[in-house]
Amino acid sequence: MLYIFAGLPGAGKTTLARHLAGELQAVHLRIDTIEQALRDAGYQLVGPEGYVAAYGVAADNLRLGLDVVADSVNPLRITRGVWRDVAARTGVPYIEIEVICSDAIEHRSRVESRAADVTGLRLPTWEEIRTREYEPWDTEPVVIDTAGRTISETAAAMMRAIGVVRPAIA
Repeated sequence: MLYIFAGLPGAGKTTLARHLAGELQAVHLRIDTIEQALRDAGYQLVGPEGYVAAYGVAADNLRLGLDVVADSVNPLRITRGVWRDVAARTGVPYIEIEVICSDAIEHRSRVESRAADVTGLRLPTWEEIRTREYEPWDTEPVVIDTAGRTISETAAAMMRAIGVVRPAIA
């Protein structure tokens, strides 16, 4: 199974993606980690390099029969579509999960109080997140709202939601 996460920075997607990957003993592919590793190696990122690397690693692991949790902002229809294509090429089902924080005050507080957990990663400011391009969905993802909930409440809600939703067959 390919679990495709998306959502603005600070909404809680990495926390939930890590939870799911741990529960399933799945591969966790985090774009922030991949992109920072490329920067650390001296590459100047100008486009989708991190996503492209993640698509390939995801496909390799899916072909091995492992579940993959893809953790990225995934702001564009095209990136979401390529994740679906990865599932189709490897013959596995997928679930798209959009993580939101519907309370702007809470979201901003999270963004302004968090620290990077990837060495060297510069976290975006609230203004950068607020004005970031984030295209509307052309599919209907499972939407998980983290506002006003603890991590454990949100994780439990996510697990229930993806347990009920039948995955799309690629």
